Amino acid sequence: MASIDDIAQMKTATLTIMATRAQDQELVAQSASRYPPVQGSGDPKLRVLPCFGWHPWFSHQIINDANTEICNDTIVSKEHHYKHVLTPPVKDENLLRALPQPFPLSQLISETKARLEMHPHALVGEIGLDRSFRIPNAGFPHEIDKGRDTSLTPGTREGRTLSPHRVTLTHQKAILRAQLQLAGEMQRPVSVHSVQAHGAIFDLLQELWSGHEKKHVSNRQRRRRPTVDKANDLSDHEQAEDKNRPSSPVSYPFPPRICMHSYSGPPDALNQFLRKSNPADIYFSFSNVINFANDSSKKVAEVISALPDDRILVESDLHCAGERMDDLMEAIVRRLFTMSQGN
Repeated sequence: MASIDDIAQMKTATLTIMATRAQDQELVAQSASRYPPVQGSGDPKLRVLPCFGWHPWFSHQIINDANTEICNDTIVSKEHHYKHVLTPPVKDENLLRALPQPFPLSQLISETKARLEMHPHALVGEIGLDRSFRIPNAGFPHEIDKGRDTSLTPGTREGRTLSPHRVTLTHQKAILRAQLQLAGEMQRPVSVHSVQAHGAIFDLLQELWSGHEKKHVSNRQRRRRPTVDKANDLSDHEQAEDKNRPSSPVSYPFPPRICMHSYSGPPDALNQFLRKSNPADIYFSFSNVINFANDSSKKVAEVISALPDDRILVESDLHCAGERMDDLMEAIVRRLFTMSQGN
């Protein structure tokens, strides 16, 4: 929150601010309220676009109370929950004591829905799957307080070493599924974090939109379409009546638009995300901080060259607003422009 004041002076027109865990959901809401939409002749101009969601790095803090095998009308103990969702099973009692008290998935969805209703332009994010991350080891409060950066929101690693424990993919998928379904219900776009899980992400999306795929139109049908469309045209009177009818919100079990945030997958994985039958529009964002920070730059260049221009987004992936964020945004735009000129 220390850099929120700097947003007003930034060159970047709109900032998308992501929530990730318990400690920052309300902070994102406060930032959006600090910079409310400016009403004009057209759509409102947004300085801050809030996003509410639960990141996979913190998914172990949620109890999947929809899982009757675990809950089954009984109170799940903290120890039982963490031993069930972490692998290998936790035997370190200090770590078990240090982990926060988990809370129900139904509560997360209810609270997220309330925030989305309060912020009609808000997205759902950052959500996703991550096969590689490990939860931090326990740390003594005086050790954490001594070394922590007070400008950062609590709840992160705080300089602690990493434990050998990961959150099972099954549990991560349950948390992700519920948030994707909420986004579909409220027709909000999502920002998806995916590390070594692009296939699992697509499989889950495909499962959610099953039965809603776009139908393939053959060349013969395309040639006939003008005549068919004209035959189905409404009269002027019918069009006027149609405009006066109150529009009812349409909801689906999947989000309308999906951003694969700082996409790190291989080029050949793009085909499944870009199928014409997919009923959701899928975009891919790139940042200098993540995508061009190591030896994977060549792979990223191949991915970008394989993408349609209208599916490419840019981001800073930085935790603080201000001049440095503006510089990172300009740098990634210039980099992508140079790459497009080369192609």
